[in-house]
Amino acid sequence: MASRSPHPPATKRKRLAVNPRTVIIVLILVPLCFMAVFLHVDKLSYFLRPLWDTPPRPFIRLPHYYAPNVSMSELCQLHGWGILPTPRRVFDAILFSNELDILEIRYHELLPYVDKFVILESNATFTGMEKPLFFINNLRRFAFASPKIVYEMFPSSMVDPRLRRDPFALESRQRLAINSLLHRSGIAVGDVVIMSDADEIPSVQTVELLRWCDSIPPVMHLELRHYMYSFEFPVDYSSWRATAHLYREQTRYRHSRQTDLMLAEAGWHCSFCFRKIKEFVFKMTAYSHADRVKSPSFLDHSRIQRIICQGDDLFGMLPEEYTFKDLLGKMGPIQKSASAVHLPSYLIKNAHKFRFLLPGGCFRSPDIDEQKNRTFGQKS
Repeated sequence: MASRSPHPPATKRKRLAVNPRTVIIVLILVPLCFMAVFLHVDKLSYFLRPLWDTPPRPFIRLPHYYAPNVSMSELCQLHGWGILPTPRRVFDAILFSNELDILEIRYHELLPYVDKFVILESNATFTGMEKPLFFINNLRRFAFASPKIVYEMFPSSMVDPRLRRDPFALESRQRLAINSLLHRSGIAVGDVVIMSDADEIPSVQTVELLRWCDSIPPVMHLELRHYMYSFEFPVDYSSWRATAHLYREQTRYRHSRQTDLMLAEAGWHCSFCFRKIKEFVFKMTAYSHADRVKSPSFLDHSRIQRIICQGDDLFGMLPEEYTFKDLLGKMGPIQKSASAVHLPSYLIKNAHKFRFLLPGGCFRSPDIDEQKNRTFGQKS
């Protein structure tokens, strides 16, 4: 009887052997997969958002009536409100970072209708980096509004060092600080206070309603048309965080949802609407979502210039939507608009100065004044 061999047949030994090429491929692919997930986890999360998130309850949109040569009495009546014998005082309260051009447009636009411009500026960004005091360094630019400006500098030293790594904590502290500044500005119960970011500009028609109409809601969100990079790229009407309040002792400065009521077509929100490329870079690294800068290449000036002329996303993000229909509908570049109608009047009157915010003016220069760079309306 033949004895059984202690070794398996050669063919079986060959099947058990590990192919070195397979090992090499696995060692390469696994880290690449982890890197891809790390770099694109936000994209994946946004794409799958309709599966894991539910939309907030819809706002009750209050109709907004306006036409030239219609009296305030008639306009208030159309809204279902009465008319006051004298206008309320209006206080415009903002946190300021570096939006100098937008702030100039805002203050010129609202100057005849606002009693006090309350502005808080910090010497540090929301991400904890030291920053220049852009407003104070350019104070002469806003001399036209100086009698109405109530300004305060918020020192970063007031923030607990343990919180300085949390952008949202720093932002929250500054929003708390503006409450005391607003109180010192002389505001009184019954006055109107508009709470918004510097680039969220209420229209004159909106402010006039707030000044003159009786029995307006104590708190209303303001529906603003959202633009990106300039008024050449209208996104949608998704901007709602700006609010108008009838001031009470318990009124607190917030930039979040506070009521279900929202006044339709109340102004403009122009995100990342800067004159210089370096201002884009500053904002990208300074604001609360600076973690979206996944690579130094994101801050490349030529890349930023290309993106803002194409209407693409600076961070390569997908739209933040709650349904696949809305998500797919907004994917890709923002469609350009040739319209410069129904924009802030100061912007149109000074089109030569702010042509980078108007159709055909997407070209930005990192270090040369735009007014000396290209003729108005020339496309890049």
